[in-house]
Amino acid sequence: MFGPDKCGATNKVHFILKHKNPKSGEYVEHHLKFPPSVPSDKLTHVYTAILKHDNELRILIDGEEKKKANFLSADDFEPALIPAKTIPDPDDKKPEDWDERAKIPDPDAVKPDDWDEDAPMEIEDEEAEKPEGWLDDEPEEIDDPEATKPEDWDDEEDGEWEAPKIDNPKCEAAPGCGEWKRPMKRNPSYKGKWHAPLIDNPNYKGIWKPQQIPNPNYFELDKPDFEPIAAIGIEIWTMQDGILFDNMLIASDGKVAETYRETAWKPKFEVEKEKQKAEDEAAGLSDGLKGFQKPIFDLLYKIADIPFLSAQKPKILDLIEKGEKQPNLTIGIIVSVVVVIFTVLLKIIFGGKKPEKITAEKKNTGEAETSNNQGSSEEKEEQDDKEDTTAAPRRRTRREN
Repeated sequence: MFGPDKCGATNKVHFILKHKNPKSGEYVEHHLKFPPSVPSDKLTHVYTAILKHDNELRILIDGEEKKKANFLSADDFEPALIPAKTIPDPDDKKPEDWDERAKIPDPDAVKPDDWDEDAPMEIEDEEAEKPEGWLDDEPEEIDDPEATKPEDWDDEEDGEWEAPKIDNPKCEAAPGCGEWKRPMKRNPSYKGKWHAPLIDNPNYKGIWKPQQIPNPNYFELDKPDFEPIAAIGIEIWTMQDGILFDNMLIASDGKVAETYRETAWKPKFEVEKEKQKAEDEAAGLSDGLKGFQKPIFDLLYKIADIPFLSAQKPKILDLIEKGEKQPNLTIGIIVSVVVVIFTVLLKIIFGGKKPEKITAEKKNTGEAETSNNQGSSEEKEEQDDKEDTTAAPRRRTRREN
């Protein structure tokens, strides 16, 4: 499968190869790692995949190289085209007496006699004194003197009307109102639950792993065994109109593809670009701002594709899309993305969830060239944010309908 996919958190130009394992006869999907992003504008674009005899793969967008990879490199495809020579033995089982605990509680440790597990964490500060001017007899809230009973209030149906409460204005100028209580402070005698200190486990054997055995499906390969291309299948999923595609080309000569790109796509692209420029000028957007924005947003889309940011990718893409719609927010968007990246780095350094891997869809591919920015889609998972609400008002101040 080859082509653009921009849907929800997904933003990449897929390249997926289905290759037959000569040992097992099984077809395995191999996904290009770190594929390039889809252009962020709404212009027509042309995508080119060049498969070379020396196992090199080149992906071009509008004739410009965006990705270079090698079919036989484990760094470029997941899983690797050539399987590992050894695999974990599926029949190997961890011995029952295998101890993976590096540290254990000291069996000889004894809780000290003066260790009080029941001591509270906080106690009253006996040295604290009530501030001068504290209004003991003034409540923190009083009835709103300006509130009046609604005309449609029915005492029999609605009960006795009570004025809503407001902050006591006398308390604003005083240190405080109502009953004064000593503040709490940390209890110096607090030690919490006692636990025996940890010591090195004398029976520690390390983390158990099954032994490696020769991979029965391992094979060596000089170049991928590509099967002939018999047809082109198009998968498109969209929730907006105006997406068109045409000019599918499979060729054995890169010059043919280059010439066709210049004659079939380039004139259309130039017309669209001029039309977009005129629309931007009519909307009051300066050429300088647009020229500054495009490389910035292209870079931000590439940053969103960085693997360790996968968990935050939807948030980053949402920020980028807002910036594209509101050019005056560009600087703020950049700052927000930097904050997100810095936060993720802190979580990785000091602990936290590891980013989840994103797996791509199943498809086959060949050397192909397509127009427009449509493509296959991956279903977008949405989560509804839940907000906590505060407690209900103390008093009912109006009729319930």
